Amino acid sequence: MKIDRLIGIITILLQKEKTTISQLAERFEVSSRTIQRDIDHICKAGIPIVSMQGYGGGLSIAEGYKINQTILTQEELSAIFMGLKSADSVSKYTYTQSLMEKFAYKKRAVLSGHNRIIIDLASFYQVSLTEKIELIKQAINNQELIKFQYYSEKGESERTIEPYFIIFRWSAWYVYGYCLTKEDYRLFKLNRLSKLQNLKTSYEERVISEKELDFDHYIWSDDIKLTALFDISVKYRLIDEYGPECITFDNQSGKLIFENNFTNRNYLLQWILSYGDAVKVIEPLDLMDEICLNAKNILNQYK
Repeated sequence: MKIDRLIGIITILLQKEKTTISQLAERFEVSSRTIQRDIDHICKAGIPIVSMQGYGGGLSIAEGYKINQTILTQEELSAIFMGLKSADSVSKYTYTQSLMEKFAYKKRAVLSGHNRIIIDLASFYQVSLTEKIELIKQAINNQELIKFQYYSEKGESERTIEPYFIIFRWSAWYVYGYCLTKEDYRLFKLNRLSKLQNLKTSYEERVISEKELDFDHYIWSDDIKLTALFDISVKYRLIDEYGPECITFDNQSGKLIFENNFTNRNYLLQWILSYGDAVKVIEPLDLMDEICLNAKNILNQYK
């Protein structure tokens, strides 16, 4: 359709510094004369397209031209600004205001007045988190190694990695990269690392497979089905964390039967212990033994 081709030409000219009529004709499988007529229609619509002749010439949108508000819908712009504002919450530099200035005043007023969703990706460690993200981001852009001290359940260790991605997932920030210490890809939680530094040493970027980009398997590796009885007093917590479909009311005991699958044993143990005496594990049996051992150790601390 002609309208689709016109929008396609505008999009290409917005994304590329320069293109030619012959390249556009080949791209849209039409004649050069048809593309020339399309360019005339676009100019009549108010988008100034400049044509330069000779070597290195071609078509481009006039420098300094601001995108007309009809190119993006209000919903599309709102989604863009929602994402920008969330990124600004953990960024050393903010981009929302400068981008808004590129749009017409009325459109800017609509966006700022009707965007009712606020996403704040910051944490209690706002200052240090922002500094870490900025340093890692620069290292990724320059393909430079980073080094840090890392704290995990297995202890403390010094790591040097090739950073590839900064990830916000599972309500926390992570850096993903190839660990030179373990000679494998790893996911590191930003709040658990300290003494972060850019080594200013370049690395050659690796080809990462789809399997390696499945970040879930770095965090969740077990497969445990939990059945437990919970006090009615903690019903709100269970619903908040796993939804109402995970619980049923047991008339005989007057408690809530909770059933769910977990993929990280250490997390499951800590989660159960956080409920104190408001929970009793039914299955698996080995988890019951581990909880009893933890309870005894806690009691011994106060003897």
